[in-house]
Amino acid sequence: MPSLKFTRMYKRCLLFFLLSALLTRSLAQESFISGPMVGQVELRTASIWIESSVTAKPQLRYWVKGGSGTVYYARVNSSPTATSQGFNPVLFSLGGLVPQTTYEFQVVKVNDKTKLNADGQFTTKELWQWRKPAPDFSFITGSCSYMNQPPYDRPGKPYGGDSSIFETMAKENSNFMLWLGDNWYTREVDYLSTWGLWERAHWDRSRKILQPLLKKMSHYAIWDDHDFGPNDMGKEFILKDDSRNVFTSYWANPSYGENGKGIYSKISYSDADIFLLDDRTWRSNDNLSDSVDGKPNPNKKMFGDQQIDWLKNSLAGSSATFKIIAMGGQALNPVSPYDCFRKFPVEYYDLLKFLKQEKIRGVVFLSGDRHHSEIIRLNDILDYPLYDITVSPLTSGTHKFGGPELNNPYRVLGIDEKQNYGRITISGKPKERKLTVEFLGIKGDKIAEWSVSQAELMTK
Repeated sequence: MPSLKFTRMYKRCLLFFLLSALLTRSLAQESFISGPMVGQVELRTASIWIESSVTAKPQLRYWVKGGSGTVYYARVNSSPTATSQGFNPVLFSLGGLVPQTTYEFQVVKVNDKTKLNADGQFTTKELWQWRKPAPDFSFITGSCSYMNQPPYDRPGKPYGGDSSIFETMAKENSNFMLWLGDNWYTREVDYLSTWGLWERAHWDRSRKILQPLLKKMSHYAIWDDHDFGPNDMGKEFILKDDSRNVFTSYWANPSYGENGKGIYSKISYSDADIFLLDDRTWRSNDNLSDSVDGKPNPNKKMFGDQQIDWLKNSLAGSSATFKIIAMGGQALNPVSPYDCFRKFPVEYYDLLKFLKQEKIRGVVFLSGDRHHSEIIRLNDILDYPLYDITVSPLTSGTHKFGGPELNNPYRVLGIDEKQNYGRITISGKPKERKLTVEFLGIKGDKIAEWSVSQAELMTK
């Protein structure tokens, strides 16, 4: 029999190792805050986002799933501005990948290799160009995500709805998620200070219910007023540069505007180009008159000259079957009582004139903001009908059709008083491609479906 002294020593050692293991696990969890979120994944590159504590010094290692076992390490890019405010969003850049290959990854702490409960996988794109027809694909999308935080929310009934919709979305097998603005909601405690803007993004992103969706697929985003700053805010927002720093630190888009201004960009997948517009940085105040002396007010603009010039050139150079123009608010709705691109007539009519003059095919608008979903159709502007697909809300308060919008003659499909997200699928044989939109409820139930063919969006 072992001696009593040995038994006590054994128990002490066992207790020490158990406590050490628990402490290591606790420190790892404490060091890791949110993510991983898969960012842009291309043919030979990828990006992975996480947020850890400022002192964690995270490192990402990755390997080919089922491969030889060789482990690679990613280049890390953290934001000095974020760190100075007490936050640590980190973007890992991976290069030298192989097309159409699945990789696994894991985030660890530098030096001690402690796992930070951050792992996942992604698959690089297929090199189909010049080899085969454009592959079918799908993406999910939505806008208006309000996470309840009672101490700082409006009194009364919580404005945020059922957040289990994110668990449903995490079960989707789509290629990416496109966030259409109001991706978090700044409150009065947030948008009056730089730290508050950082804290709102940090707090919302760290919600446990979001994490499975973040690592399931790639994520891209645009913004609207509530994740830019105060309600209906535009270029007069005194903290707009700080807000841009926050946005670019908490997303992983391929680019953000030009010359250090704006957040607009473009993503391409198969035979679709998606133009991600910034409707806040250059936006004139909504209260400015739409017209002056019976003519469009030249001083009222939504997108600004720099961005409109980029958009026109990008559309002219695009050979994509579908050219999806994504913006925070609606583009076309003639009876909307709220902000809409057409209420900025100088840019609105200039863009429509450009589309017609240059015979740009396959244009579809995609928008959020309205707390209801619908599809607006306008005829007699181009040689083909123009559609604006609105998908909203994910979790924020819902809207009921009323007033001039109750029986909107331009609406071909409408969903009000329901949380929902959209699944957009592009499929079909060459020259017979089709864009299909499915509107899905909190549990993934199909609420409505609509589609448009490539042929319907052709110029004469």
